[in-house]
Amino acid sequence: QAASCQKVLGGWANLCLEYATKRYRSNLINWGMIPFVTENEPDFKVGDYILVLNAVNTIKDKTDKFESYVISPDGSSKKLSLSVSNMTDDERQIILDGCLINYYRG
Repeated sequence: QAASCQKVLGGWANLCLEYATKRYRSNLINWGMIPFVTENEPDFKVGDYILVLNAVNTIKDKTDKFESYVISPDGSSKKLSLSVSNMTDDERQIILDGCLINYYRG
C-alpha cells in the first residue's frame, strides 16, 4: 500500500539509507519507482529539487551509481550520492517499462 500511495501522489523514486524489507523495495519497483539508496543522511529542505542525470541510461547500462544533485530555489546545488543495489535484469526492465503491468503486457 505504501508504494502504491507514493505513485498515486506522483512519486517516481524513493530515497532511503537502507530498505527495511525486500518486499517494500520490490513494491517500489513493481510500481515503476527507482529504489534509491544514499550513503549519508540527505541534506535537503522543502522546496529543493533532486536532479538525477541520465537515469534511464544508467539503468540500461546496469550501472549502480547515479549522477545526482540537490538544487535549492536560490540556484545553488550540491552533489548527492544515489545508487541502486543488487538490481536484477528483470527489475531494471520493469522500471524501464514503467511498472510490472507494462512489463507483463510487453
